[in-house]
Amino acid sequence: MTTDIPFNEAPEGASSAEGSSSAEGSYVLQAKAVSRDYQQGDSLLPVLRDTNVAVKAGEKLAVVGVSGSGKTTLLNLLGGLDDPTAGTVTVCGADWQGLGVSARAKWRNQHVGFVYQFHHLLGEFSALENVALPCLIGGASVAEAQQRAEELLGKVGLGDRLKHKPSELSGGERQRVAIARALVTSPSVVLMDEPTGNLDPGTAGVILDLLLTLNKTLNISFVVVTHDPAIAARMDRQVNLIDGQLVELEAAVV
Repeated sequence: MTTDIPFNEAPEGASSAEGSSSAEGSYVLQAKAVSRDYQQGDSLLPVLRDTNVAVKAGEKLAVVGVSGSGKTTLLNLLGGLDDPTAGTVTVCGADWQGLGVSARAKWRNQHVGFVYQFHHLLGEFSALENVALPCLIGGASVAEAQQRAEELLGKVGLGDRLKHKPSELSGGERQRVAIARALVTSPSVVLMDEPTGNLDPGTAGVILDLLLTLNKTLNISFVVVTHDPAIAARMDRQVNLIDGQLVELEAAVV
């Protein structure tokens, strides 16, 4: 796997996060004064307004809010899949808007994982091949990618399902593969959009327990968008997206 850009060194041409204090440097992800507007006919529709959020290494943050409040828009901005109308988003010292297309893709591959409500696995690939793919994209050899993928599938309890295709797996197993894929490059932060939304309550509970265990053992930050108060309550912090801005809620009790 390529490691030519160290964790705390922004890629060439990137804008570094503001400030140089030790507290600032402890954040793996920061959004500062971020706004996002969309053109709607002759007018602008504001979705996010001058909002801020910062996530430390290993921290678990829940983002809650009503449907249509902009939670998925926020995740897209945090992951560098979209650009803000105003403000900055930095991941491990690199401002997404300061990166070109290729550099942004490389930085995302190294530092950000994604888990969605639907698994988005490639149907013609086995579990092992699906999980190994991000490593191959990142420049790892086939042997290295398969070794890492096998290790992660073992961690999520699918060591005996390596050659199974998505159609041969249950819903919970497919989501476990998606989680392993998100973690396989050892990212700094994983962004999750309703990761248990398509699962029955029993399976959802198992997946949540798995995520919490992986967070503790791998020290990877999680940002989890969810409508489920039980999931939100087990994160370290909760923020509510209201009228385009994030409002900190009371500390969660795990």
